Amino acid sequence: MISPLANVSPKAKIGKNVTIEAFATVYEDVEIGDDCFIHPNAIIYPDTIIGSGCKIFPGAVIGIINQDLKYKGEKSNTVIGKNTIIREYATIHKGTADRMTTKVGDNCLIMCYTHLGHDCAIGNNVIIANNGSLAGHITVEDFVIIEGVVAAQQFVNIGAHSFIAGASLVRKSVPPYCRVAREPLQFIGVNTIGLARRGFDKELIKQIEDIYRIIFVRGHNVSNALEIVENEMPDTAVRKQIVDFIRNQKDGIIKGI
Repeated sequence: MISPLANVSPKAKIGKNVTIEAFATVYEDVEIGDDCFIHPNAIIYPDTIIGSGCKIFPGAVIGIINQDLKYKGEKSNTVIGKNTIIREYATIHKGTADRMTTKVGDNCLIMCYTHLGHDCAIGNNVIIANNGSLAGHITVEDFVIIEGVVAAQQFVNIGAHSFIAGASLVRKSVPPYCRVAREPLQFIGVNTIGLARRGFDKELIKQIEDIYRIIFVRGHNVSNALEIVENEMPDTAVRKQIVDFIRNQKDGIIKGI
């Protein structure tokens, strides 16, 4: 049902069983998938694609022109995956020439007042709690949990299954499976509870802990630690994932214990 008090462009593509409540605005060149619910006063700007089953709460602003001073009006977009919830007054800005898109994956929860800057790439099953602030060009991989009032610097990467403690300042990339906290941000352990909840077996969790013990606890520099991991730890997909992630971070990773 589309309220007669909603402002919906005739050039928007609206799927089946979509509810758009009073005073919501949907601009042209917007696609909204089936079974979505758009609450009052939400605003969805042009060049935005929203997957099926999403819920957009009051005051959320999706796909608005970004704040990058280098943006010259190039044709870019914003993509929201399936079954994602975007709560009150969250803001998600469209991409620039860097990636041409700002993307949020499937089954995410973006809580109140969160900001996702231009060219962010958010994976699937990600939770970002209230007042999260992500600058532009940030990648957040699958199953990450970011607690409230976290601010992340542009271009950092946050690895899969990691956990960022509330009120953290993320100035360096966070490798997969880690829990991080304190100031400056540092490794405080492996996200063992989260991994167990997602079905990781004890042997695999222990392997991840052993890898990070070498990287973050024994006092090696990062280059030497990665060599030791490759020489001493079994050659598994998890080992490769962690090593490749760390080696690909040009600006470095968070501190060890």
